[in-house]
Amino acid sequence: MTVAVLTGVAFVLVLGVMVGSARPRRASGVCDFHVAARAVPPWWNGAAIASEVTSGAACLGLAGLIATRGGPMLWYPLGATAGFVVILALVVAPLRRSGTYTLPDFAEWRLRSARLRRSATFLVLVIGLAFMVAQFHAAGAVVRLLTGLPPWLGWVAIASAALVVACGGGLGSVTSVLAAQFWLKLVVFAGVGAVCWWGAGARSVTWFEGAYRAAEPGLAGVGDPSLPGVLTVLVACALGTMGLPHVIVRVYTNSDGREARRSIVATQVMLAVFCVVPPLYGLLGHGHVHAGPPDEIVLLLPARLLPGPVGDALTGALAAGAFAAFLATTTGVLVAVGGAVSACLARAGVRAFRAAVCLVLLAALALTALTGPRASVALVLLGFSLSAATLCPLLVLGIWWRRLTDAGVAAGFALGGGVTAVLVVEEQAGVKMGVLTSNPAPVAVPVAFAAMVMISLVTPGRMPRGVGRMMARMHLPEHLAGPRDYRSSQHGDRSS
Repeated sequence: MTVAVLTGVAFVLVLGVMVGSARPRRASGVCDFHVAARAVPPWWNGAAIASEVTSGAACLGLAGLIATRGGPMLWYPLGATAGFVVILALVVAPLRRSGTYTLPDFAEWRLRSARLRRSATFLVLVIGLAFMVAQFHAAGAVVRLLTGLPPWLGWVAIASAALVVACGGGLGSVTSVLAAQFWLKLVVFAGVGAVCWWGAGARSVTWFEGAYRAAEPGLAGVGDPSLPGVLTVLVACALGTMGLPHVIVRVYTNSDGREARRSIVATQVMLAVFCVVPPLYGLLGHGHVHAGPPDEIVLLLPARLLPGPVGDALTGALAAGAFAAFLATTTGVLVAVGGAVSACLARAGVRAFRAAVCLVLLAALALTALTGPRASVALVLLGFSLSAATLCPLLVLGIWWRRLTDAGVAAGFALGGGVTAVLVVEEQAGVKMGVLTSNPAPVAVPVAFAAMVMISLVTPGRMPRGVGRMMARMHLPEHLAGPRDYRSSQHGDRSS
């Protein structure tokens, strides 16, 4: 089995590096590195977005939760998918028309506040690190489980490949890797799942209801089978998707708002197809894998159903698919967070972008080494919760409410992020406050929205000048509003 696993992992990593090293035709300027020259076709962009969303948590963690916690966990795969409906309705086209590059760019352009830009960059960094640490820990767990090698080898393998891809051609290279790996993941997981289903044969595989394994909900409410627990996780995922840096940056890679909308529609179609995978493995895992952590159930399944060379080969294929998921999410997050950090610190330059990518990657590796192994789905849901309580209100109100001020956004960031942090720390410290402790989003999101609205209403003098032109630029078609590139016209915008 070890040979099959290492072969599959090596294949995915080498393939990713080769695809990512093929430098795009236009990859020399800042625009090219940050937003792929705004020339990504909708169907290709949709595959890349779907690849970022189908991370290790989706491929391994959700199936394990369905297998161990029962039917209520079937709702989890729909959370992020529902989030794209919200993005399509409220955010995509206006955000693309703003002409900005990143979420911190949008915050500064819309509110005319460099301090707010730094706050948004910090949030992007924290959310991105949560996702990256989750991928590294999951990669280490796969390596340890299937080969017996030290987990840090999995971290280093993913980090090295992601660094080469991100620095090779920026978001253009990452887009190619993500889109290709989505189809690889879909073929591998669906194909191996179909073979395992066939391998189950006449053995009884019954449908299930309720929770099988009674357990306390984990970080950010993961695994709570109660109705309030499931609903709160869905709220966090649906609203948190809007502010994920590695997802929302892809809105900027299309040529205009109409193409950006088509990208999101393509993403929804592809995610709808992939949503079959976690229930399939969860159902099989519940019937045939009766021990082990939830994150390991998918990887143990082939050997249980088809022991011998066939099972080993299928396990190697699943390991390859899992590493494709880890690499896709890590590279997407890395280039998005690196772009935001470099733009905040240096404002321009490919060198600054590459330096920021290296620093972010080192920080993620250090945090992975300092923290214990955690279920990847828990850290991912924590990132969703923080995004829902901070960046989601910024986008919704910044796009649709002209009276928003920088003081209001700062208050929303502080209260939304603070409530999320306090509830999560209390949950980790063992303080029991019912469903609210382990599920911070239902408390933090309304608090953040209310703070932004109320503080903005009492600080009307801080409303930026030229807000009418900004709103017209976001909501009128491109040929009427005449959108400009944010960075090339930044000084002119400030004087308006």
